[in-house]
Amino acid sequence: MAELTTVARPYAKAAYHEAQDQNALAEWSAMLDFSALVAADENMKTILDHPSLTSEEKAQTFVDVCEGKLSDYGKNFIFVLAENDRLVLLPEIAALFELYKAQLEKSVDVEVESAFELNVEQEEKLAQILAKKLDRKVNISSTTNPELLGGVIMRAEDLVIDASVRGKLAKLAEAINS
Repeated sequence: MAELTTVARPYAKAAYHEAQDQNALAEWSAMLDFSALVAADENMKTILDHPSLTSEEKAQTFVDVCEGKLSDYGKNFIFVLAENDRLVLLPEIAALFELYKAQLEKSVDVEVESAFELNVEQEEKLAQILAKKLDRKVNISSTTNPELLGGVIMRAEDLVIDASVRGKLAKLAEAINS
């Protein structure tokens, strides 16, 4: 995984800088997200791995599948990736692009897992508290997990806050056993 990130990083940075120059971060984000989905498709993987196809044929097939979803710059990007045999890196490139975009916008996506469904008011209050703590705009997506018993687990990039009853019980059991 770290190796893929290392190889994908220069392409993600190039796409990010091009998007900034064009003032088209949202457009590039959408293009890369769609392209990542296409690259992850099993049928497309078969085409991309086909030894008798040239890089130009692979790129053209990819662009044809993405019909109407890519700008001219996006098409050129696909051809450059194909020329360097990097089309399979599109999911990683898209993820890195989103990280760069979030850093610029000073925003962060937070996944909240709770024992019970959160209402809009609770999500907004949680977003306000996290925005102060992280000094960023917070975008919350929440899921429910009854196994937590109560409380929440929040994940934002590499930060995990476990305020669940299950987590507290696990810490208590660990303290007792040690």
